[in-house]
Amino acid sequence: MRRLTWIVFFLLPLLGRTQGSIGNSLGVDESLLYAQTKQVNQFFLRFNGEEDVQGKRYYPGNPGYRDLKTRKKYLNMLFDNSSPNISQEARFVFSDEALNKKSPALLDFYAPGWFAEVTASFLYKKEKVNIILYLKIEKQRSGYKWVISNVFFDRFNSWFTNLNDTTNVKYFIHPMSHELDFMNLHKAFREPDKLDFYFEKGYQPDMTALFVMEMKNGNLSFVDVNNVKFHIFQVPNWYMEVSWFNRNTANSGWLISNLLRVSEKEKRELIKNYTHTN
Repeated sequence: MRRLTWIVFFLLPLLGRTQGSIGNSLGVDESLLYAQTKQVNQFFLRFNGEEDVQGKRYYPGNPGYRDLKTRKKYLNMLFDNSSPNISQEARFVFSDEALNKKSPALLDFYAPGWFAEVTASFLYKKEKVNIILYLKIEKQRSGYKWVISNVFFDRFNSWFTNLNDTTNVKYFIHPMSHELDFMNLHKAFREPDKLDFYFEKGYQPDMTALFVMEMKNGNLSFVDVNNVKFHIFQVPNWYMEVSWFNRNTANSGWLISNLLRVSEKEKRELIKNYTHTN
């Protein structure tokens, strides 16, 4: 699986799109602009029943604050209605479980259990390539920041195709090599493309370190962000993918594009593999 490490990277506080006056100038129904979930923060607030479709915030003490009936109505509006990945049955079961009266689920922007997936363009030795960056929220003093926790680049992966090979009997360092002061190491380094045969069992390359090295050596340079989506595991026994949809309808903005039932153990493994979070 993809592995990760330590480099810090700040994102703009609004990964969503901001609202302006362009809707009226283009003749777009103003009610549609309000209904659209234009910011990621809005998605969290509306899921929790802390903001209405007009953009008005609900605070503790307000009758609408986290009201379950209102939340069920708003939750239905947070799904991508065109997604082939989400059945009506899954939507119904998810809503029923997430908004149960005893312990309704709430999303927390600053808590663990969710991360961003950013697909970006880079120039790698003058060739335009796509690299996926995984980012998570991390606390820093009295505030928070986004940090890069993992990187996936297929070119890096291709350097380690022999790691899981269990049939190799040719490429190894003889167990008595220490008696020769390891002079036969030249054999391992003579064919760099076979070097991963000589690593210890279970070795996992640090892709983020390779990314940093290539950036600092000038082999990689950032071009642009192509796509952003979010993976949310904060609802018990469920996974949500949230993506951006640009439409002239109320079913637009940041919406649930995929929904899967997953165990808490599976969640921990997925989060660990993608963001290096224990």
